[in-house]
Amino acid sequence: MKVRLFTIPNLLTLANLVCGSVGVVMALSGGRLTTAFCLMILAAVFDFFDGFVARLLGQSSPIGLQLDSLSDDISFGLLPASILYVLYGRMPSLWLGEGPAAEAAAYAVFVVAAFAALRLAKFNIDDTQRTEFCGLPSPAAALLCGSLGLLAERNGLVLPREAVLAVAAAAAWLMVSGIRMFALKFHGFGWRGNELRYSFLAAGAAMIVLLRGYAVPLVIALYVVVSFVRSLACRTNQ
Repeated sequence: MKVRLFTIPNLLTLANLVCGSVGVVMALSGGRLTTAFCLMILAAVFDFFDGFVARLLGQSSPIGLQLDSLSDDISFGLLPASILYVLYGRMPSLWLGEGPAAEAAAYAVFVVAAFAALRLAKFNIDDTQRTEFCGLPSPAAALLCGSLGLLAERNGLVLPREAVLAVAAAAAWLMVSGIRMFALKFHGFGWRGNELRYSFLAAGAAMIVLLRGYAVPLVIALYVVVSFVRSLACRTNQ
């Protein structure tokens, strides 16, 4: 069977991978966390449009699905973990102190990359995630982690090393958790059936206007909280 490798959707997916790869280099080699975060945003744009274009052109394929997951683990797994690794090295410690043990603890942030791979593999075989998600989507977890590097570099945010490790652990757990999280896939353009999505987007836009860069982790936190409450309500009504 002949497989078409260089379709437009696949090229967009590869652009996602390249952005993520360059972002890793920017973080680990240059310590340029703002640039790394911007490349993560660009990767997310390519990640959105590869699926959109594939559906538009009728070029969805099994190889495209696998390529998408491989690219996403770089851009939304390894890249945010790399940002947290550099951030950890720049932050003070509450009780970890200095020395070999504290330096070794920094590598724990790469649990984000490992759990992102698990999240993506699970998504590929789980047919229940076509209309909503089970666990935090890897791009959202990546934005949560990556935004901390942006805020530290641009706004002087200071987090103790212990908090950096806690964020990595929380992001990793949320990605593989059983919490049902709503997807921003609209059912038409009307209000009915899209109430939660429109309300969330309006709240997110207001937070961005008011809080600017600080809005990113708060919007992700709001998404998790709203999804958790919604999941509990759905279980109660069953």
